[in-house]
Amino acid sequence: MSIADWPEAERPREKLLALGPRALSDAELLAIFLRIGVAGKSAVDLARDLLQHYGGLRPLLEATQVDFCKGLGLGNAKYAQLQAVLEMARRHLSATMKAGDLLSSPELVRQYLSAQLRHQPREVFAVLFLDNQNRLITYEELFFGTIDGAAVYPREVVRRAMTHNAAALILAHNHPSGIAEPSQADQRITQRLQAALELIDVRILDHMVVGDLEVVSFAERGLI
Repeated sequence: MSIADWPEAERPREKLLALGPRALSDAELLAIFLRIGVAGKSAVDLARDLLQHYGGLRPLLEATQVDFCKGLGLGNAKYAQLQAVLEMARRHLSATMKAGDLLSSPELVRQYLSAQLRHQPREVFAVLFLDNQNRLITYEELFFGTIDGAAVYPREVVRRAMTHNAAALILAHNHPSGIAEPSQADQRITQRLQAALELIDVRILDHMVVGDLEVVSFAERGLI
């Protein structure tokens, strides 16, 4: 039976319009993205098979182009559509952050940094540059390392802060291991950056470590 023959309340698109996207399962959301199934399978059946094959929604969304295109009913066109959707989501988060005081929206900052850094296979050190109202000026990924570390140069962070005329910064980096617990090295580089940035009267508001399932805040831990 095709989805068109299902009761209207059970069709993913109609269900979303009536109840909102949060009411849908991962398979139902993916089915709307797929639009059509394959021979003998509805879009929902195909979505369930894909989620089982990839091990869930997140591994599917973060699959490489080669791996993604191996999936039944997928291909380069679907991969391009998916990347466009993901990038729109990231840009929406960025635009939302630029509209207000980031200190009042810690969860929004977590979501944004997780979207930017969680999937990275190597350590990436990034900075959110803020104005004197704690609004986002820009986000930059400054240093790139290996699976277990990245060299961070305070002089470059100072230079970029002056270029953007930033009043404050939020530091961030990911742990490719998936464990967000801050290391001693993380604390040392934060202290070095604080000392360097104090010379130009720029504050570090927080340092966030992005793991697989959580984002740890230095400020909330009392480490900054």
